[in-house]
Amino acid sequence: MITLTRRGFLAASVATSAGLLLPARVKAQSAAHSLKATTRTLEVNGRAATVMGLVNAQGTQGLTLPPDEHFRVDLTNDLDMETIIHWHGQIPPNAQDGAPNTNPMLEVGETRAYDFTPRAGTFWMHSHVPQHELGLLAAPLIVRSAEEQAEDRQEVVMFLHDFSFLAPEEVLDQLAGGHMEGHDMSGHQMGGGSAPMSHQTMSHGNMAGMDMSGMAMDLNDFEFDAYLANDRTLDDPEVVTVEKGGRVRLRVINGSSMTAYWLDLGALTGALVAVDGEQVQPVAGSRFPISPAQRMDILVDLPAQSGAYPVLAKREGSTKQTGLVLASAGATVAKLSGDAENETPAATQDLDLEYRLRAVQSLPAREVSRHRDVMLGGSMDPYRWTINGQVWADHAPIPVIHGERVEMTFHNMSMMAHPMHLHGHVFQVVAINGRRFAGARRDTVVVPPMTMVTIAFDAGEAARWMLHCHHMGHLATGMMTELQVTTSA
Repeated sequence: MITLTRRGFLAASVATSAGLLLPARVKAQSAAHSLKATTRTLEVNGRAATVMGLVNAQGTQGLTLPPDEHFRVDLTNDLDMETIIHWHGQIPPNAQDGAPNTNPMLEVGETRAYDFTPRAGTFWMHSHVPQHELGLLAAPLIVRSAEEQAEDRQEVVMFLHDFSFLAPEEVLDQLAGGHMEGHDMSGHQMGGGSAPMSHQTMSHGNMAGMDMSGMAMDLNDFEFDAYLANDRTLDDPEVVTVEKGGRVRLRVINGSSMTAYWLDLGALTGALVAVDGEQVQPVAGSRFPISPAQRMDILVDLPAQSGAYPVLAKREGSTKQTGLVLASAGATVAKLSGDAENETPAATQDLDLEYRLRAVQSLPAREVSRHRDVMLGGSMDPYRWTINGQVWADHAPIPVIHGERVEMTFHNMSMMAHPMHLHGHVFQVVAINGRRFAGARRDTVVVPPMTMVTIAFDAGEAARWMLHCHHMGHLATGMMTELQVTTSA
């Protein structure tokens, strides 16, 4: 995965400084990066597992781009099935978004070229076929800003994922009670697995909390075999060498298909300075909640003395945990357990941090042209999740007009939280349960049970942009629609 020592980072900055002075027309002619959607082998809990991956020319996962470089990528499908890759949080032209409602699937053996101006920050890439994302067809996408390139900080990327030895389509079929076969996703195929995968237990009816009416709130739909940080469990975690008294930018990406965590810095304290690639006013702390598809940039200043410092991702409603270790040279790294002593409380039902976040650069003040209410519904039995009472197969797009300021309120009337992601736009959280504030700018916001969250954005390119829950079980059984942006009413 992506790590870089502070000294190495500074040396690389010097080496690239001349390139930063080149005219834009010269830099735009740089060679395209290559990416392959392919299979690879991991060792998980002492067993070999075949999973998917997005492998670059260096043989590692994902991409990191320097400041001002165009996103020029040749993506090849080396799998034995069609797929499609979405550049999560980036805003390319709709034709390059990587979503099957408007883009053709990438055929077996096909190479497709992408070329657009990227947004700087912490992003990721993943298949927009639910079982492919379950099969780990996902990777980091880091675009450094000039300020980040110049800062005296070591960069550490922590990419989280949940893992099952079951084939992904079997996971989804179990979630749906054996009724996924033939389910019409209109481009989100439910066939085509990845790995030979072991029996799992379901956690339907996980009584993680109660709402005001006494109805049970659910946290976790499925018990995975393992939780990974940079493809590894705590049986054999990644140990990142850091300097005593060093300064770190920790980029955390929750690429999990269904799992939310509390990120726990342990003995360290950090400053949360960005979410979903967007700067926020710094928030100090040692524990931060992160839902599926969300990202966090945390600045950590390490103690002057030698030491080893675990950074853990603790699964909500469970004792399960994963993570990595920041360790100075020669420090003793203690054995870590994949199970915490105590169950971790809910992360997706805690909006305290969301209330506290403030964008460094808010949306420009202007009159709201259009309000849209989006009702989120569904149940565990039958396992069916809806937007405005409809599943994807019979969805009604949400109409808005290009350029207008839109406020959209998610009303979650279900007993599970939903991380809601809007393609092609950056939005700002402006209210929770009617309480107004100028919150963070994001591309994915979690909406807890029986809660209303309001976002604001300026409608972008006239096109059909996907709007969906980023919990793959919910998406696969219908919780997806489109934002229909038109040039006129």
